[in-house]
Amino acid sequence: MKKDFMFTSESVTEGHPDKLCDLISDAIVDHFLQKDPFARVIAECAVSTAIVFIAARFKSRVNVDFANLARQVIGQIGYDQHAFNEKTCSIVTSLKEFPEEDRPSVDEHAMTDEEIERIPVRNQVTAFGFACDQTAAFMPLPIWLAHRLARKLTAVRLQKTLPYLAPDGKTQVGVEYRDGRPSRIHSITIIASQIKSAEAGGPDSKKLDDDIREAVLQPVFQDEDIRPDERTRIFVNPDGAFLVGGPSVHSGLTGRKNAIDTYGEYSRNSGSALSGKDPSRIDRNGAYVARYAAKNVVAAGLATACEVQLSYSIGLSRPVSIQVETFGTGKLPDQKIADLLETVIDFRLAGIIKQFNLRFLPSTVKGGFYRKLAAYGQMGRMDIGLPWELTDKAAALKG
Repeated sequence: MKKDFMFTSESVTEGHPDKLCDLISDAIVDHFLQKDPFARVIAECAVSTAIVFIAARFKSRVNVDFANLARQVIGQIGYDQHAFNEKTCSIVTSLKEFPEEDRPSVDEHAMTDEEIERIPVRNQVTAFGFACDQTAAFMPLPIWLAHRLARKLTAVRLQKTLPYLAPDGKTQVGVEYRDGRPSRIHSITIIASQIKSAEAGGPDSKKLDDDIREAVLQPVFQDEDIRPDERTRIFVNPDGAFLVGGPSVHSGLTGRKNAIDTYGEYSRNSGSALSGKDPSRIDRNGAYVARYAAKNVVAAGLATACEVQLSYSIGLSRPVSIQVETFGTGKLPDQKIADLLETVIDFRLAGIIKQFNLRFLPSTVKGGFYRKLAAYGQMGRMDIGLPWELTDKAAALKG
């Protein structure tokens, strides 16, 4: 990557149709695992005008009311308009059970190392993890700021600070880099849906712009080292009023926002969806352990930016390849760092589940665990206490 450049990343609120689908899918995963930590489930969702479609494959000893779960999520997000709401939307399901033998029965915490070695992955995936020293969360600055703005946009709606806002929203932040480091905020775009037009009693464009700057932009940037300046271009609903938004305006699909879930396209991300999958899926937890590895490399001071690539093949417990790229910032050769990671971190499927306690987190975290990841990023979160955000391997990597 060039030393001087401008980079943009976007985030969306939990009311965006794609995120609504992620939330429904992960609410299903949470519900299964809360009652049966060894359940297997893959849940995908699509939404459009007045309709929700859920496709799920699962094996569990508990019964789940998929339609009721979806309606609960829709209501909690705040969709109560005539065009789309929890009571009147149609919900269509396509459900299929896995064979009984597909349901594991042994807790990874009780496994010996030899038993962990014998648990193979069932999917093939190349997972990417990234970390850098641009923020306290070891995330690229553009996606970090975009997420903060999106969360604040939701907060001022739920707290009735801006009661005219609807759940759907989008943010984008452009950051100028000089000599490879964030230098200034180039541009900010906020798309905020609103319940009513100006003609029907909603805010006009001037009031919306003023309100967003005061209630969203100023609080988010007051604690940031790099803030908008007099040359920063700020756009609030540049195409005019965005009324209601959500599934009645544009459709949604589980897993369509992978870049938002990870690094805002500043780094490569895995192609597979993260939401809607139980912990036995290496395409989900592989992305988590790759982030864990990259973050510990940067936390150890071995590089200021690190990308870890893990390649898994069906039938094997370990990745067939572990690659590290430090973009010329490494204190050690990249291959040496990769070798260190392999000795310090367990990249095996059962080992990841065990170390991160992935089967039991939904029952120990109030309100569920996986659905909390569905919006505002699955990496770099400072508000949940994610096990893959720990830097407890940094000391071992330093030697």
